[in-house]
Amino acid sequence: MEAALQVTARYCRREMEEYGQCVAANPSSWQQDCHQLKLDMAKCSSSHPIIQKIRNDCMEPFAAFEQCLKENQTSVMNCTEHVQRFLHCADQVKLAT
Repeated sequence: MEAALQVTARYCRREMEEYGQCVAANPSSWQQDCHQLKLDMAKCSSSHPIIQKIRNDCMEPFAAFEQCLKENQTSVMNCTEHVQRFLHCADQVKLAT
């Protein structure tokens, strides 16, 4: 699994699982129904340096992915290419040592 998702899962497992379950349970209204859980997950993960760097370095592909989700709320599978671009970007991010 990609580094950013591993970090999020490691430090924010509960928030990530709750958000994922909400999205899966609300395919046509997840944007509204899961908004607070999305914020909770973002707040948890934002404190980790690798995630902060990914947010900075991969801002464009992530924004394109989020826009695709907004435009395809009832058919999120249309965004597979967008998520792949974001995950590829996230995989390339390394913390300076």
